[in-house]
Amino acid sequence: MRLMIFSIGMLGLAACGPLPVYYRADTAFGQQQTDELACAVKALKEAPVANEIRQRPPVYYPGGQYCSGGNCWTRPGYWVDGGIYTVDVNEGLRSRLEQSCMAQKGYQRLELPRCSKEEIAAYSTPAGPAPSGTGLSGSVRSGTGQSSVQKSGRNSPVLTPQSCVVRLKDGSTRILSPL
Repeated sequence: MRLMIFSIGMLGLAACGPLPVYYRADTAFGQQQTDELACAVKALKEAPVANEIRQRPPVYYPGGQYCSGGNCWTRPGYWVDGGIYTVDVNEGLRSRLEQSCMAQKGYQRLELPRCSKEEIAAYSTPAGPAPSGTGLSGSVRSGTGQSSVQKSGRNSPVLTPQSCVVRLKDGSTRILSPL
């Protein structure tokens, strides 16, 4: 039970952590997505999915002798299956190949903080706030300034200490950065 609570807590913290993104200052968002996809496909061809089935070792729970009111009894020990799981042994290699491909195309891999709901709202369109996980489009402005981010057709924003990342519905990431 404690392990499950710990695991849920760690997953919650991971959701708040920084997101890895690829960045190149002179690249339109659509070009970045194309380059990322091309590198992912190339890496998948060079290091295809190679799942292996593995088994954790069984766990032995020893028995014991229990006494109460002068009566004693012995409970025997028993084994519990350790469980079976699957591992993609090429996953690490595939990730390194993809990163190498993106580096050859001039991208840097950065980890930027996730945007808060307030930051996403600050970069919203005049039609209303852009909720988390949606595509940002059009001219992105707020009363405090403007953002250098659009969904397509614009170069990557200039990175500042206030830059943050939002994950879109399609799984891609978007850097938000005030001008």
